[in-house]
Amino acid sequence: MTTNDIDAPLILAVAPNGARKTKADHPAIPIAPDEIAAEAARCREAGAAMIHLHVRDADDRHSLDADAYAQATAAVRREVGDGLIVQMTTEAVGIYTPAEQMAAVRAVRPEAASMAVRELCPDEAAVPAFAEFLAWMAGERIMSQYILYAAEDIARFTELHKRGVIPGKRPFLLYVLGRYTAGQKSVPEDLLPFMAAAETLDADWAICAFGARECACALTAVALGGHVRVGFENNVLMADGSVARDNAALAGQVASGAKLLGRSLAGADEARAYLDRS
Repeated sequence: MTTNDIDAPLILAVAPNGARKTKADHPAIPIAPDEIAAEAARCREAGAAMIHLHVRDADDRHSLDADAYAQATAAVRREVGDGLIVQMTTEAVGIYTPAEQMAAVRAVRPEAASMAVRELCPDEAAVPAFAEFLAWMAGERIMSQYILYAAEDIARFTELHKRGVIPGKRPFLLYVLGRYTAGQKSVPEDLLPFMAAAETLDADWAICAFGARECACALTAVALGGHVRVGFENNVLMADGSVARDNAALAGQVASGAKLLGRSLAGADEARAYLDRS
C-alpha cells in the first residue's frame, strides 16, 4: 500500500509563487530571481527542505525558459547552497505541449522536477515518449515527483508503473487536494479518496491544498506519514484566516505542528537520501 511512515522525517516543500499569481495578489509574491532566493532562505530557516520553482518571462507570465531557470536556480544556490532541493515545474498552464514540457526539463537539467501525469501522458499514444523521457530522467538522476489531481489519476498512474513506463520501486507522488471543488477550498477529507485509491500502490506521497485549510490538510497528511507542500502558489492565508506575511510563515506553522505530531523535519540532504531509495 502507499507508504505511510510516521517515523520518517517530514519533507516540507514550499511553492512560493506558482504560475499565475502576481504582486497584485500579494505584495510578497517572489517573482525576480533575487526575490525567489531571499524567500528560499527564509523558508529554509522555517523548516523547508525543498523549493518548488516557477519562473516568469519579462511580462510576468508563466515560462519554462531554460535561461530563466538557470538564473533563478543560481540565485537560490547563492543564498542557500545545497540547503534546499530545487524542484522545477513542468506545468503547462495552457501554453506548453507535452513535448515542450519534456524538452524544457532536458534543457534545464534540474535537480528535481514535478510533472502532472495527465498532462505529459494524456493517452496511450503519448506513452512511448513519456517512457523514454522518464528513463532519461532516471539516467540523469533527476528526482521525479508525479502530480495527481484526483483519485482516478491513481489508477492511471498505477497501470503505467506496473507496465514499467514509470520507473522506480517507490515513486514520489503529490496529491492535489480540492483541485476540482467549488472555489478550490480544500478540506482534510479531500485526502481520503486518494488514500483509498492508492491502497495497493507502494509510493511515498505528499499533498498540497488550497485556501485557509491548507495547514489543516497538511497536518492531516503529516499525521498519516505523508509529506507536504505549502506556499503562495495555492494559498496566501494562515490557519486563522489572516493573510500570511510570506511563504516562510506558512511553512513555519506546518513545521511547528509537525513537531507536535512527533515528526522531525528533514533537511535537504536527508530528503535527498530518503527520496533516492527507489
